[in-house]
Amino acid sequence: MTDLTHTPEMALKRLKWPLRLTLWGMLAERATRAFWPLWSIVFAALVPLLFGWHDSAGRGAVIAAAAAVGLAALWALIAGLRGFRFPARAEALARLDATLPGRPITALSDAQAIGAGDAGSEYVWRAHVARMAERVQMARAVSPDLRLSARDRYGLRYVAVIGLAVALIFGSLWRVGTVGDSLGAPGAALAGGPAWEGWVEPPAYTGKPGLYLNDIAQARLRVPQGSRVTLRLYGQPGALEIRETVSGAPLPPGEDAMTRRFDVAQSGALEIAGPGGQAWDVVMEPDRPPTVTIAARMERGRGGEIQQKFLARDDHGVVAGRVTISLDLAAVDRRYGLAAVPEPRAAIVVDLPMPITGDRTGFEETLVENFSQHPWARLPVEMLFEVEDALGQTGQSSPIKSDLGGRRFFDPMAAALIEMRRDLLWTRANAPRVVQVLRALTHRPDEVFRNGAAYLPLRVAMRRLAVVQDDLDAGTRDEIAQVLWDIAVMLEDGGLSDALARLNRAQDRLSEAMRRGADEAEIAELMEELQQAMRDYIRQLAEQSQQEGQQTDQAENQNMQEITPDQLQQMLDRIQELMEQGRMAEAQQLLDQLRQMMENMQVTQGQGQGQRSPGQQAMEGLAETLRDQQGLSDDAFRELQEQFNPGADAGQNEGQDGLGQAPGGQGQAEGQQRPGAGGQPGDQSLADRQRALRRELDRQQRQLPGLGGEAGRAARDALDRAGRAMDGAEEALRGDDIAGALDNQAEAMEALREGMRNLGEALAEQQGQPGQQGQQGDATGQARSDAQRDPLGRERGAQGPLGTDENLLQGEDVYGRARELLDEIRRRSSEQGRPEIELDYLRRLLDRF
Repeated sequence: MTDLTHTPEMALKRLKWPLRLTLWGMLAERATRAFWPLWSIVFAALVPLLFGWHDSAGRGAVIAAAAAVGLAALWALIAGLRGFRFPARAEALARLDATLPGRPITALSDAQAIGAGDAGSEYVWRAHVARMAERVQMARAVSPDLRLSARDRYGLRYVAVIGLAVALIFGSLWRVGTVGDSLGAPGAALAGGPAWEGWVEPPAYTGKPGLYLNDIAQARLRVPQGSRVTLRLYGQPGALEIRETVSGAPLPPGEDAMTRRFDVAQSGALEIAGPGGQAWDVVMEPDRPPTVTIAARMERGRGGEIQQKFLARDDHGVVAGRVTISLDLAAVDRRYGLAAVPEPRAAIVVDLPMPITGDRTGFEETLVENFSQHPWARLPVEMLFEVEDALGQTGQSSPIKSDLGGRRFFDPMAAALIEMRRDLLWTRANAPRVVQVLRALTHRPDEVFRNGAAYLPLRVAMRRLAVVQDDLDAGTRDEIAQVLWDIAVMLEDGGLSDALARLNRAQDRLSEAMRRGADEAEIAELMEELQQAMRDYIRQLAEQSQQEGQQTDQAENQNMQEITPDQLQQMLDRIQELMEQGRMAEAQQLLDQLRQMMENMQVTQGQGQGQRSPGQQAMEGLAETLRDQQGLSDDAFRELQEQFNPGADAGQNEGQDGLGQAPGGQGQAEGQQRPGAGGQPGDQSLADRQRALRRELDRQQRQLPGLGGEAGRAARDALDRAGRAMDGAEEALRGDDIAGALDNQAEAMEALREGMRNLGEALAEQQGQPGQQGQQGDATGQARSDAQRDPLGRERGAQGPLGTDENLLQGEDVYGRARELLDEIRRRSSEQGRPEIELDYLRRLLDRF
């Protein structure tokens, strides 16, 4: 029901503040519309005054501009006054009433015209008035409409406002007060306000604020070195004079005497001489050069890595640093290949690591680098650390004399190749000596090469060096040096027997360190090397036992002593502890026990032996793919032979020339094709079989178990490279480029082997984590059996051999047979009656091998 107690007087009384605010809004609205040209002109006129343009303009130009601005402002003021009208209270009530439904304010001022005196009619009228009074209570002040877009279509008011904002930020309010000097008579400029201004801006890297000299009353002023001083004089030239001794340089000829800019280079005096001038004694705070010191002795990491800590300091922060490494020729043992005069080689310059965040006024960092492949590896060098500050000043440390570090090679053949590589990089004049030594090393390859895959690349590099030794350029020298490095790494990182050799070598080195009393750093490095060799040996023992299908009876296991990886680690920790305590005899005795235990070790399966983990399945699948790729490569090689000897019988070639059987044999390639791997050679083309292998590899990559760590990433990268090489082989096969396809297939097989090796390491790391023990097996004291290897001396895969069961070359002297094959190729290449395409292929074989 409507409350009839609401009277019109009460309702209108409540409209006091809404009505007042609406009235003020209408006043602001009309003033804005009437006077926006006036304030726009005023804002635009203030912009040049704040920037001080009137100081550099002539007196006549300033007077003309002032007159123009005055006339424009007068016109805007007159037009505004003519168009401006104060709002009335009735207009405000009408605007407020228009915002309410039913115009209740107007209704409250109405009187009943019909039905006066009738009780019912009067009741209805009172109800209507009460309802309107209730609506009046909903009244709110009306917002003014300050939009000027219809009157200022080009946005000139915004231009004036933005110009004023920029002038306030980058200009000075003091400049406005000097406009009278420009308009007044000459000589009257010094009468009012400051006749000069000055600023001191310290270098940004100091982080100190700028100074306004007009506000500084102290006689002594301390500023950082390199601070920029800016002084401006106003008024009649010559009335004021700038005198200073802080820049250390005279006034450059032709420079404006009313404006001076100079940098503080020394302590001295700064004076503005004349009426209203001021003087200061400027004390320069020097920017001291940075310093860098060596914080600790150089440490050695695994793989030849060097780690050198350094401490850098500067009063305002170090911005950059570098270390320069030069050869210490006087300390080099000038014997053998190092006896020759070395070729000039630029010093090594490496940027020092800097803190990404935080304060750089004082910090400690560690330089970590690996120069194993540099020509100066393991040679005496001199290291000089240098840091730089923002001013360009530098500070150097005392020279450090040390060797450059580098990877150590324990395999004798690998160490010899690294030495020859060093001699070749020392000077190209050593090339004949390097060729001679390499020939001696490869004279009896069957006695010195455990890894047959390293022999042929070494012969290729040796023959290439022998051909170009008299005219060896730097590019060819570097390529051959890289090949020697790769071969040495291949020899150093061998198969299972090499893992045992590395383990024995690590134990021998540890025994030698005990006898000569090595320091703690070397003991820690040797212990880490022993632990890594032991992990590699146990892991490869596990792979071998799985490959051989080893089954140990429960009754036999009861007579054997088991040892867990934790117990092995405890033995290693105890050995290191005894060595650090100087109890070498006890440490050697415990090391001998460990050696005997490792020699008799065999890895057996734990619980759940019949179940294969996803990692094992992945390894088996990759081994199958590798065997299929080897078989496909064999078929491609035989097809290449058919191009040179059309119609010749493969068996005849094999029996008469010894060239018919490709590496890897035939039986495995044709007898063990998997579904999805290409089928029989007669069913599909070589390119189709290669595509099928690529798809199979993609499927296996998608099913790889989730492996983290560096080894897991390396495995995926290697399999990606294998896939790209397979794509290249397929493209070459479709283009009838069988020789190119063979190269891509060889690259794919090498990448697959690397991927399997990295995958095995990743699985071993995963098994070593908590919760992974017992999935693959434990170490027991059972005597082990010898590893089964393929005819080239390589390890077989996790399931079955990598290639054929037949020998690659008949007879025991495989290297002698290889020499016979080379002699046969040379004989054939000398027969000019053979087809040109065959002669070209034979010549390419000779160039390669």
